[in-house]
Amino acid sequence: MSNTWQGRREGGGYIALWLIRGIGLRMGRPLARALLYPITLYFFLRRGPERRASQAYLRRLWGRPARQREVLQHIYVFASSILDRAFLLHRGERGYHFEVEGLDLLEQTLAQGRGVLLYGAHLGSFEALRTLAARHPDLQLRVVMDRTQTPAMNALLEELDPQLAKNVIDVGADRYTVALAVSEAVQEGAIVALLADRARHHETTRSVPFLGDPAPFPVSPWRLAAAVRAPVLLCFAIERGNRNYLLRFESFAERIELPRTRGDATLDSVLMAYAARLEALLREYPYHWFNFYDFWKPHVQATGDLGLAAAEPTGERGHLA
Repeated sequence: MSNTWQGRREGGGYIALWLIRGIGLRMGRPLARALLYPITLYFFLRRGPERRASQAYLRRLWGRPARQREVLQHIYVFASSILDRAFLLHRGERGYHFEVEGLDLLEQTLAQGRGVLLYGAHLGSFEALRTLAARHPDLQLRVVMDRTQTPAMNALLEELDPQLAKNVIDVGADRYTVALAVSEAVQEGAIVALLADRARHHETTRSVPFLGDPAPFPVSPWRLAAAVRAPVLLCFAIERGNRNYLLRFESFAERIELPRTRGDATLDSVLMAYAARLEALLREYPYHWFNFYDFWKPHVQATGDLGLAAAEPTGERGHLA
């Protein structure tokens, strides 16, 4: 079993990704999707840790051992989402249908004059969110991500859309720089999007119930939300059929408040609410969660991860320990 996601090497490499992108963009998406079947089988046979992680996750979800065809389906849906990322960046919405739920909620929140923190998970395709930004050029979208984890994929996507890197807040930068960048973006009225289900190496976590057992979730997204004092919405983009996507926005919290006393209890309640919502979505869309490692393995607890002193509007010092 793969114990950490950051310890796994990137699958495929730049040449393989470039090849499938070239075939898809030049010869069409149907042929590219057909090629995903042998690619899926290859990864099923060659990437044992990811295969076992998929089996373990599906077993927890359904309460029974996962069949091989179900694991293959899980890997195929992941591969299909990567292919769609290339098409969405290169061609936008052309050829795709998006059903958007809760857009009025996002617009009403932005109308208050401040930015929004938009939290998702490794569920479906967060890339679909960029299509919304393209449809509404008045929306400022910043994405918080680790650009060092999948360099080949990031290089490919930035080649398709050179503007992509300009809208990224790279968590590989100095932690105070990241926090300040998020705070400034929110003050400017931007949407700051990040995925809140996966902890980085040595990042502080707290365990809450998830699919029947305690699972470690990162605390930094929620301490960040408390520091910048911005509304938090949830966002998920899930393929519900060939080229048909559901883009859903949900209210989560007008503001995250973490009092100095009983702060851990409050943080646990926030994490439990997020984990419960994620679990409900996984039961509805079981093949669309893409954490191919031992998600339930406890993380090493660090003394701190993302310092927020520079992001505190009041000047009070804060950290994510």
